[in-house]
Amino acid sequence: MSGSPTIFGLTGKRIFVAGHAGMVGSAIVRRLEREHCDIVTVARRDLDLRQSDEVNRFMAQAKPDAVFIAAGKVGGIRANSAFPADFIADNVAIALNVIRAAHSAGVKKLVYLGSSCIYPRLAPQPMAPDMLLSGPLEPTNQWYAVAKIAGIKLCEAYRLQHGADFVSVMPTNLYGPGDNYDPRDSHVPAALLRRLHEAKIAGAESATIWGTGSPRREFLAVDDLADACVFVMKCYSNLEFLNIGTGEDISIAEFARLIAEVVGYRGKFEFDTSRPDGTPRKRLDVSRINALGWRATTPLRDGLKRMYDDFLARYDSIRADT
Repeated sequence: MSGSPTIFGLTGKRIFVAGHAGMVGSAIVRRLEREHCDIVTVARRDLDLRQSDEVNRFMAQAKPDAVFIAAGKVGGIRANSAFPADFIADNVAIALNVIRAAHSAGVKKLVYLGSSCIYPRLAPQPMAPDMLLSGPLEPTNQWYAVAKIAGIKLCEAYRLQHGADFVSVMPTNLYGPGDNYDPRDSHVPAALLRRLHEAKIAGAESATIWGTGSPRREFLAVDDLADACVFVMKCYSNLEFLNIGTGEDISIAEFARLIAEVVGYRGKFEFDTSRPDGTPRKRLDVSRINALGWRATTPLRDGLKRMYDDFLARYDSIRADT
Protein backbone atom coordinates (compact mmCIF):
# COMPACT_ATOMS: atom_id res chain seq x y z
CA MET A 1 0.00 0.00 0.00
CA SER A 2 1.28 3.42 -0.89
CA GLY A 3 0.16 6.80 -2.13
CA SER A 4 -2.31 8.01 0.51
CA PRO A 5 -1.20 8.86 4.05
CA THR A 6 -2.54 6.87 6.99
CA ILE A 7 -5.33 8.81 8.68
CA PHE A 8 -6.52 5.99 10.97
CA GLY A 9 -3.74 3.81 12.30
CA LEU A 10 -4.67 0.28 13.38
CA THR A 11 -1.81 -0.48 15.77
CA GLY A 12 -3.24 -1.25 19.19
CA LYS A 13 -6.84 -0.78 18.03
CA ARG A 14 -9.69 -3.22 18.74
CA ILE A 15 -11.10 -4.24 15.35
CA PHE A 16 -14.38 -6.16 15.11
CA VAL A 17 -14.78 -8.24 11.95
CA ALA A 18 -18.46 -9.09 11.47
CA GLY A 19 -18.65 -12.25 9.36
CA HIS A 20 -15.15 -13.45 10.24
CA ALA A 21 -15.91 -17.09 9.39
CA GLY A 22 -16.88 -16.40 5.77
CA MET A 23 -14.59 -16.18 2.77
CA VAL A 24 -14.28 -12.39 2.93
CA GLY A 25 -14.23 -12.04 6.69
CA SER A 26 -11.56 -14.71 7.14
CA ALA A 27 -9.41 -12.98 4.51
CA ILE A 28 -9.76 -9.68 6.39
CA VAL A 29 -8.72 -11.42 9.61
CA ARG A 30 -5.65 -12.86 7.84
CA ARG A 31 -4.71 -9.41 6.58
CA LEU A 32 -5.27 -7.72 9.96
CA GLU A 33 -2.82 -10.12 11.60
CA ARG A 34 -0.06 -7.98 10.06
CA GLU A 35 -1.38 -4.77 11.66
CA HIS A 36 -0.53 -5.35 15.35
CA CYS A 37 -4.15 -4.81 16.35
CA ASP A 38 -6.58 -6.69 18.61
CA ILE A 39 -8.93 -8.64 16.31
CA VAL A 40 -12.39 -9.15 17.80
CA THR A 41 -14.59 -11.95 16.47
CA VAL A 42 -17.65 -13.79 17.73
CA ALA A 43 -19.23 -17.03 16.51
CA ARG A 44 -22.61 -16.92 14.77
CA ARG A 45 -24.10 -19.20 17.43
CA ASP A 46 -23.20 -16.60 20.06
CA LEU A 47 -24.34 -13.50 18.18
CA ASP A 48 -27.17 -13.24 15.65
CA LEU A 49 -26.49 -10.03 13.74
CA ARG A 50 -30.13 -9.97 12.63
CA GLN A 51 -31.22 -9.34 16.22
CA SER A 52 -30.77 -5.72 17.28
CA ASP A 53 -30.78 -6.39 21.03
CA GLU A 54 -27.97 -8.93 20.71
CA VAL A 55 -25.89 -6.62 18.51
CA ASN A 56 -26.37 -3.62 20.81
CA ARG A 57 -25.36 -5.66 23.84
CA PHE A 58 -22.30 -7.11 22.14
CA MET A 59 -21.09 -3.78 20.78
CA ALA A 60 -21.49 -2.06 24.16
CA GLN A 61 -19.46 -4.81 25.84
CA ALA A 62 -16.78 -5.29 23.16
CA LYS A 63 -16.19 -1.56 22.62
CA PRO A 64 -14.34 -1.91 19.29
CA ASP A 65 -12.48 1.06 17.86
CA ALA A 66 -13.27 0.00 14.30
CA VAL A 67 -15.60 -2.40 12.47
CA PHE A 68 -15.59 -4.26 9.17
CA ILE A 69 -19.04 -5.48 8.07
CA ALA A 70 -18.34 -8.54 5.94
CA ALA A 71 -21.34 -10.51 7.22
CA GLY A 72 -24.38 -11.27 5.13
CA LYS A 73 -26.55 -13.84 3.45
CA VAL A 74 -24.94 -14.58 0.09
CA GLY A 75 -25.50 -16.98 -2.79
CA GLY A 76 -25.78 -17.36 -6.52
CA ILE A 77 -28.70 -16.80 -8.90
CA ARG A 78 -30.65 -19.85 -7.72
CA ALA A 79 -30.43 -18.90 -4.05
CA ASN A 80 -31.46 -15.29 -4.72
CA SER A 81 -34.45 -16.46 -6.74
CA ALA A 82 -35.51 -19.11 -4.20
CA PHE A 83 -35.18 -16.99 -1.04
CA PRO A 84 -35.89 -13.33 -1.95
CA ALA A 85 -37.38 -12.43 1.43
CA ASP A 86 -34.39 -13.84 3.30
CA PHE A 87 -31.90 -12.07 1.05
CA ILE A 88 -33.42 -8.64 1.48
CA ALA A 89 -34.55 -8.89 5.11
CA ASP A 90 -31.46 -10.56 6.58
CA ASN A 91 -28.99 -8.27 4.82
CA VAL A 92 -30.90 -5.08 5.63
CA ALA A 93 -31.16 -6.18 9.27
CA ILE A 94 -27.44 -6.91 9.53
CA ALA A 95 -26.46 -3.56 8.03
CA LEU A 96 -28.91 -1.57 10.15
CA ASN A 97 -28.14 -3.34 13.42
CA VAL A 98 -24.36 -3.23 13.14
CA ILE A 99 -24.14 0.33 11.81
CA ARG A 100 -26.56 1.72 14.38
CA ALA A 101 -24.94 -0.18 17.26
CA ALA A 102 -21.47 0.88 16.13
CA HIS A 103 -22.49 4.53 16.25
CA SER A 104 -24.11 4.13 19.67
CA ALA A 105 -20.97 2.41 21.02
CA GLY A 106 -18.68 5.17 19.77
CA VAL A 107 -16.93 3.20 17.03
CA LYS A 108 -14.44 5.54 15.38
CA LYS A 109 -14.23 3.94 11.92
CA LEU A 110 -16.43 1.49 10.01
CA VAL A 111 -16.04 -0.12 6.58
CA TYR A 112 -19.16 -1.64 5.05
CA LEU A 113 -18.77 -4.15 2.22
CA GLY A 114 -21.36 -3.94 -0.51
CA SER A 115 -21.41 -5.65 -3.90
CA SER A 116 -21.09 -4.70 -7.55
CA CYS A 117 -24.66 -5.97 -8.09
CA ILE A 118 -25.86 -2.60 -6.77
CA TYR A 119 -25.37 -1.17 -10.24
CA PRO A 120 -28.09 -1.11 -12.93
CA ARG A 121 -28.33 -4.21 -15.10
CA LEU A 122 -27.38 -2.29 -18.23
CA ALA A 123 -25.03 0.26 -16.67
CA PRO A 124 -22.39 1.76 -19.00
CA GLN A 125 -19.01 0.05 -18.67
CA PRO A 126 -16.92 0.43 -16.60
CA MET A 127 -19.36 1.12 -13.77
CA ALA A 128 -18.66 4.21 -11.67
CA PRO A 129 -20.20 5.22 -8.32
CA ASP A 130 -22.33 7.96 -9.88
CA MET A 131 -24.26 5.28 -11.80
CA LEU A 132 -25.91 4.04 -8.59
CA LEU A 133 -29.73 4.17 -8.84
CA SER A 134 -29.55 5.33 -12.46
CA GLY A 135 -31.50 2.36 -13.88
CA PRO A 136 -33.25 -0.96 -13.15
CA LEU A 137 -31.36 -3.66 -11.28
CA GLU A 138 -30.65 -7.20 -12.52
CA PRO A 139 -33.85 -9.11 -11.55
CA THR A 140 -32.02 -12.31 -10.55
CA ASN A 141 -30.24 -10.65 -7.60
CA GLN A 142 -32.26 -7.49 -6.98
CA TRP A 143 -33.17 -8.48 -3.41
CA TYR A 144 -29.55 -8.70 -2.36
CA ALA A 145 -28.71 -5.55 -4.32
CA VAL A 146 -31.43 -3.48 -2.63
CA ALA A 147 -30.16 -4.56 0.79
CA LYS A 148 -26.61 -3.59 -0.12
CA ILE A 149 -27.78 -0.22 -1.42
CA ALA A 150 -29.52 0.32 1.91
CA GLY A 151 -26.21 -0.37 3.69
CA ILE A 152 -24.41 2.18 1.53
CA LYS A 153 -27.06 4.79 2.24
CA LEU A 154 -26.98 4.05 5.96
CA CYS A 155 -23.24 4.80 6.02
CA GLU A 156 -23.81 8.01 4.07
CA ALA A 157 -26.68 9.04 6.36
CA TYR A 158 -24.70 8.48 9.54
CA ARG A 159 -21.82 10.51 8.11
CA LEU A 160 -24.12 13.36 7.10
CA GLN A 161 -26.25 13.44 10.25
CA HIS A 162 -23.75 12.41 12.91
CA GLY A 163 -20.31 12.98 11.37
CA ALA A 164 -19.57 9.25 11.71
CA ASP A 165 -16.49 8.08 9.81
CA PHE A 166 -18.36 5.22 8.12
CA VAL A 167 -17.39 4.33 4.53
CA SER A 168 -18.50 1.75 1.98
CA VAL A 169 -16.64 -0.32 -0.58
CA MET A 170 -18.09 -2.21 -3.55
CA PRO A 171 -16.13 -5.37 -4.41
CA THR A 172 -16.44 -7.08 -7.75
CA ASN A 173 -16.97 -10.86 -8.08
CA LEU A 174 -14.73 -12.67 -5.60
CA TYR A 175 -13.00 -16.02 -5.42
CA GLY A 176 -10.46 -17.69 -3.18
CA PRO A 177 -9.85 -19.80 -0.10
CA GLY A 178 -12.85 -20.35 2.14
CA ASP A 179 -15.47 -20.07 -0.60
CA ASN A 180 -18.79 -21.93 -0.46
CA TYR A 181 -18.78 -24.85 -2.89
CA ASP A 182 -22.41 -25.89 -2.49
CA PRO A 183 -23.46 -27.00 -6.01
CA ARG A 184 -26.84 -25.26 -5.69
CA ASP A 185 -26.07 -21.98 -3.95
CA SER A 186 -22.45 -21.08 -4.71
CA HIS A 187 -21.16 -18.25 -6.88
CA VAL A 188 -19.71 -18.78 -10.36
CA PRO A 189 -16.01 -19.44 -9.48
CA ALA A 190 -16.74 -22.00 -6.76
CA ALA A 191 -19.54 -23.67 -8.72
CA LEU A 192 -17.39 -24.03 -11.84
CA LEU A 193 -14.33 -25.21 -9.96
CA ARG A 194 -16.22 -27.97 -8.18
CA ARG A 195 -18.12 -29.02 -11.31
CA LEU A 196 -14.97 -29.28 -13.41
CA HIS A 197 -13.01 -31.06 -10.69
CA GLU A 198 -15.75 -33.66 -10.32
CA ALA A 199 -16.04 -34.00 -14.11
CA LYS A 200 -12.30 -34.73 -14.19
CA ILE A 201 -12.56 -37.32 -11.41
CA ALA A 202 -15.52 -38.99 -13.14
CA GLY A 203 -13.77 -38.99 -16.51
CA ALA A 204 -16.74 -37.12 -18.00
CA GLU A 205 -16.48 -36.23 -21.67
CA SER A 206 -18.38 -32.97 -21.13
CA ALA A 207 -19.30 -30.54 -18.36
CA THR A 208 -22.33 -28.25 -18.23
CA ILE A 209 -21.93 -24.48 -17.95
CA TRP A 210 -25.01 -22.50 -16.97
CA GLY A 211 -26.13 -19.90 -19.52
CA THR A 212 -24.60 -19.01 -22.86
CA GLY A 213 -21.07 -18.34 -21.57
CA SER A 214 -21.12 -14.88 -23.15
CA PRO A 215 -21.61 -12.60 -20.09
CA ARG A 216 -18.42 -10.91 -18.99
CA ARG A 217 -17.36 -10.73 -15.35
CA GLU A 218 -14.50 -9.23 -13.38
CA PHE A 219 -12.93 -11.51 -10.76
CA LEU A 220 -10.89 -10.42 -7.73
CA ALA A 221 -8.87 -12.62 -5.37
CA VAL A 222 -10.39 -12.38 -1.89
CA ASP A 223 -6.99 -11.65 -0.30
CA ASP A 224 -6.60 -8.67 -2.62
CA LEU A 225 -10.00 -7.46 -1.42
CA ALA A 226 -8.92 -7.85 2.20
CA ASP A 227 -5.80 -5.79 1.51
CA ALA A 228 -7.97 -3.10 -0.11
CA CYS A 229 -10.33 -3.06 2.88
CA VAL A 230 -7.46 -2.49 5.30
CA PHE A 231 -6.11 0.22 2.98
CA VAL A 232 -9.51 1.95 2.98
CA MET A 233 -9.82 1.66 6.76
CA LYS A 234 -6.43 3.31 7.20
CA CYS A 235 -6.34 5.82 4.36
CA TYR A 236 -9.83 6.82 3.18
CA SER A 237 -12.59 8.95 4.65
CA ASN A 238 -15.28 10.30 2.35
CA LEU A 239 -18.99 10.19 1.61
CA GLU A 240 -18.54 8.47 -1.76
CA PHE A 241 -18.07 4.71 -1.78
CA LEU A 242 -15.12 3.08 -3.53
CA ASN A 243 -15.20 0.32 -6.13
CA ILE A 244 -12.70 -2.50 -5.55
CA GLY A 245 -11.65 -4.73 -8.42
CA THR A 246 -9.07 -5.36 -11.10
CA GLY A 247 -10.69 -3.23 -13.80
CA GLU A 248 -10.45 -6.18 -16.23
CA ASP A 249 -13.14 -8.68 -17.20
CA ILE A 250 -13.42 -12.05 -18.94
CA SER A 251 -16.29 -14.00 -20.49
CA ILE A 252 -17.78 -16.86 -18.48
CA ALA A 253 -16.73 -19.25 -21.26
CA GLU A 254 -13.12 -18.02 -21.10
CA PHE A 255 -13.20 -18.17 -17.32
CA ALA A 256 -14.44 -21.77 -17.41
CA ARG A 257 -11.60 -22.73 -19.77
CA LEU A 258 -9.07 -21.15 -17.41
CA ILE A 259 -10.49 -23.09 -14.45
CA ALA A 260 -10.41 -26.27 -16.55
CA GLU A 261 -6.69 -25.68 -17.16
CA VAL A 262 -6.04 -25.15 -13.45
CA VAL A 263 -8.07 -28.23 -12.49
CA GLY A 264 -6.72 -30.38 -15.30
CA TYR A 265 -10.08 -31.12 -16.94
CA ARG A 266 -9.75 -31.80 -20.69
CA GLY A 267 -13.36 -32.47 -21.68
CA LYS A 268 -15.68 -30.20 -23.64
CA PHE A 269 -18.29 -27.72 -22.44
CA GLU A 270 -22.03 -27.84 -22.98
CA PHE A 271 -23.87 -24.58 -22.37
CA ASP A 272 -27.30 -24.88 -20.74
CA THR A 273 -29.04 -21.91 -22.32
CA SER A 274 -32.21 -22.59 -20.31
CA ARG A 275 -30.35 -21.11 -17.33
CA PRO A 276 -30.27 -17.31 -16.91
CA ASP A 277 -27.15 -15.37 -17.86
CA GLY A 278 -27.72 -12.53 -15.42
CA THR A 279 -26.23 -9.11 -16.15
CA PRO A 280 -24.53 -9.03 -19.58
CA ARG A 281 -21.41 -7.30 -18.31
CA LYS A 282 -20.03 -6.11 -14.97
CA ARG A 283 -16.72 -4.27 -14.96
CA LEU A 284 -15.91 -1.73 -12.29
CA ASP A 285 -14.30 1.66 -12.68
CA VAL A 286 -11.50 1.31 -10.13
CA SER A 287 -9.67 4.50 -11.09
CA ARG A 288 -10.39 6.22 -7.79
CA ILE A 289 -8.89 3.60 -5.48
CA ASN A 290 -6.00 3.17 -7.94
CA ALA A 291 -5.35 6.92 -7.75
CA LEU A 292 -5.31 6.68 -3.95
CA GLY A 293 -2.48 4.16 -4.18
CA TRP A 294 -4.05 0.69 -4.14
CA ARG A 295 -4.10 -1.89 -6.95
CA ALA A 296 -4.96 -5.58 -7.16
CA THR A 297 -1.81 -7.69 -7.46
CA THR A 298 -2.92 -11.34 -7.84
CA PRO A 299 -2.97 -12.69 -11.43
CA LEU A 300 -6.21 -14.59 -12.10
CA ARG A 301 -4.53 -17.93 -12.84
CA ASP A 302 -2.38 -17.72 -9.69
CA GLY A 303 -5.41 -16.89 -7.56
CA LEU A 304 -7.39 -19.79 -9.00
CA LYS A 305 -4.52 -22.18 -8.27
CA ARG A 306 -4.58 -21.10 -4.63
CA MET A 307 -8.35 -21.56 -4.56
CA TYR A 308 -8.03 -25.06 -6.02
CA ASP A 309 -5.43 -26.00 -3.41
CA ASP A 310 -7.87 -24.87 -0.70
CA PHE A 311 -10.68 -26.82 -2.34
CA LEU A 312 -8.63 -30.02 -2.50
CA ALA A 313 -7.59 -29.66 1.14
CA ARG A 314 -11.23 -29.35 2.19
CA TYR A 315 -12.83 -31.66 -0.38
CA ASP A 316 -13.81 -34.45 2.03
CA SER A 317 -15.66 -32.04 4.32
CA ILE A 318 -17.18 -30.20 1.34
CA ARG A 319 -18.64 -33.45 -0.01
CA ALA A 320 -19.92 -34.42 3.44
CA ASP A 321 -21.70 -31.07 3.84
CA THR A 322 -23.39 -31.18 0.44
